[in-house]
Amino acid sequence: MTTSAEPRPQPPRDCPLCPRLVALRQRLRQQHANWFNAPVPSFGDPGARLLVVGLAPGLAGANRTGRPFTGDYAGEILYPALIRHGFARGHYRARPDDGLELVDCRITNALRCVPPQNRPSPSEIETCRQWLLPELERPPRPTVLLVLGRIAHGTVLRALGLSPTRFPFAHGRVDALADGRRLVASYHCSRYNIHTGRLTAEMFDAVVARCARELGRPQARQAAG
Repeated sequence: MTTSAEPRPQPPRDCPLCPRLVALRQRLRQQHANWFNAPVPSFGDPGARLLVVGLAPGLAGANRTGRPFTGDYAGEILYPALIRHGFARGHYRARPDDGLELVDCRITNALRCVPPQNRPSPSEIETCRQWLLPELERPPRPTVLLVLGRIAHGTVLRALGLSPTRFPFAHGRVDALADGRRLVASYHCSRYNIHTGRLTAEMFDAVVARCARELGRPQARQAAG
């Protein structure tokens, strides 16, 4: 069960804080006027116990659709796994009006704007931390943090005041934090990682299953559709 929570603050549509990201956003608005082309808000109940943290919106994925992991390859791995383990209901159709709902789950990114070449700078990630911190710390806080990829993993740790050296990244690693929460690490479910074999759908499913067990959720059911 989720607990009612105040909405988390989201960056304004024309956030001016990162000049490189602003320049790309303005260029994309000229090239693709019908795309979202703005900082992508978090998706899901702010009172959810599971928080999934990715790195940044994909150029033609969340930056186009306005919903995290929607419209790019990573969403084809993430959302079916969430459905199988009871963290989402409905059908994922790679568009924000597909009716998909998250259940006891919320999804956000360490960086809210699409970066050039999908490579955010350390200063951009640091600047965007003001939007990540409320997702991590504002009551009721998530109790399981599923972090996708090494950079997002380090970003979450630093935001919590913890050292990545103390909690090194490894796929499938689960760390018990001093505040009682669990930090679960996974390779990012990107096309590159899947196609190179670094990550398989089965490996990712196992990580989501571990999150469900940490929260005492029932065993996976078969995905619908």
